[in-house]
Amino acid sequence: MNYIFDFDGTLMDTSGVILSTIKATVKEMNLPEKTDDECRSIIGIRTDEAGKYLYPDLDISNRRFAEVFRSNYDRLKKNAHEKTFPGVLETLTKLREGGHGLAIASSRRLASLTDYLDGLGIKDWFKLIVGADSVKKGKPDPEPVLTILTALGWKAEDTLVVGDADVDILMGNAAGCNTCAVTYGNGSLNTLRAAGPDYMVDSFNSIIGL
Repeated sequence: MNYIFDFDGTLMDTSGVILSTIKATVKEMNLPEKTDDECRSIIGIRTDEAGKYLYPDLDISNRRFAEVFRSNYDRLKKNAHEKTFPGVLETLTKLREGGHGLAIASSRRLASLTDYLDGLGIKDWFKLIVGADSVKKGKPDPEPVLTILTALGWKAEDTLVVGDADVDILMGNAAGCNTCAVTYGNGSLNTLRAAGPDYMVDSFNSIIGL
């Protein structure tokens, strides 16, 4: 079995700094306030598309929202203390040592993604890392997964896509892969179930043996 992982909310708990960044962006742009759950709904969406996703009824610029978001994120990340979720490093180690192929499909920009993975010392564990700016169409479009399958010669039926948001599951399903939703991340149980995953797990180490 090969595995394609989301990053934020699946491997790494970055929700604190992301929520703070979204709220700072909303305030700076004088937009109507959003609840934590509403803000969480755009985690997994490419930043370049997040503004319209969060405010579908307002005439706002996705480009401007992304610019302000990135500026705030760079400022707030300096004091952030993100950690991997319990069992992530141990499980990735077991999968890697067991000869399974590992890859990442994230809505985070590639440079930021590789910085995190370098910091964890695990970048080389993944055969391919696809970021938001690596593809023309982001989640829930299947392009990120299809890019990985094509580049690595993996078969969809032998690949499990693992993520914490409905867009991860929709992306994997559309690519013809098996899908697994993790319930400890940013997605709500209702939206995850509605996306139709093949599996749902409450802990990362539960993906072993699926």
